[in-house]
Amino acid sequence: MTLVLDNVCRKVGAETHIRDISLTLERGSLNVLLGATLAGKTSLMRLMAGLDAPSSGRILVDGQDVTGWPVQRRSVAMVYQQFINYPSLTVYENIASPLRVARLPSAEVDARVQDAARLLKLEPYLDRKPLNLSGGQQQRTAIARALVKRADLVLLDEPLANLDYKLREELREELPRVFAASGAIFVYATTEPSEALLLGGNTVTLFEGRATQFGRTPLVYRHPQDLVTAQVFSDPPLNTLRASKTGSTVALSTGGQGPAAGAFAAAPDGEYTVGFRAHHLGFESTGRDEIAIPVKVSLAEITGSESYVHLSAGEHRFVALVAGVTRLQPGAAVTAYLDPRHVFLFDERGRLAAADLAKAA
Repeated sequence: MTLVLDNVCRKVGAETHIRDISLTLERGSLNVLLGATLAGKTSLMRLMAGLDAPSSGRILVDGQDVTGWPVQRRSVAMVYQQFINYPSLTVYENIASPLRVARLPSAEVDARVQDAARLLKLEPYLDRKPLNLSGGQQQRTAIARALVKRADLVLLDEPLANLDYKLREELREELPRVFAASGAIFVYATTEPSEALLLGGNTVTLFEGRATQFGRTPLVYRHPQDLVTAQVFSDPPLNTLRASKTGSTVALSTGGQGPAAGAFAAAPDGEYTVGFRAHHLGFESTGRDEIAIPVKVSLAEITGSESYVHLSAGEHRFVALVAGVTRLQPGAAVTAYLDPRHVFLFDERGRLAAADLAKAA
């Protein structure tokens, strides 16, 4: 199965929820919808499923226009953020429920349930009721019920958002294996860049109903085509400042200047927005043409193996992610160092103008 969205829009009253999105999703692919809340992830999934109709544009499956088809005519399964199971049924019967509705033979039902339970490590719990399961096991049950249908399109709308950290990490590690074992098209919505990177596959970055970039997940992360995409695919938020390049010198909006090395070396003279991720801002110079930025410490958050240090330089706000325990007192004046090999330069329209693409991620 190939799913094609051809210039799809979705308007509700005066509001535009989806703006001119064109995508092609191939059989056996994992596709992550990455964007903040209200970016359009759920709206796009509802169009793919046939729960909503586009205001304009077409949706095609294997070349056939299915734009007006309701969800009942499509081979689709969906798992929501709020996992939904039937509390009066066992895990086995929860998983089997769509097959019972389809009136499949008992032997076929059992074979499919056992396969899905094995894939999602639910075999020991088939006789339990959902209320006797952990949150992760309940979400596995909901996912198994979607997989057992053997639908051509499986949509997962932030399925791990309501689980605690340990359960999220456990399922994040398992899901790529589950996806690889199926020939379906998987579409997975998340607000978390780290989750997109862990899952791999392809990523669509969404912002205000627009698809800003689509491609292999590592490629979109390392080579954002514009400032919005880089911001969507950065957590902590992308650090930005303004810079002016003149010859071999770069002047920063934070004050001071540095050498036009790294990404700046390939850029023509002019004004740029400089974007850089938190782990590329540090407090130790390596002598590699770094740009020194005088800053003040606002807050240091120690997570154990690393520290998030919030910084200010005039009206600018930055976050540095550094290894180990970094104890800096609020208000302390320090120097942060930015390696120009690890920056993205964006022009006045927000498009990528220059980057050392081998280094910038």
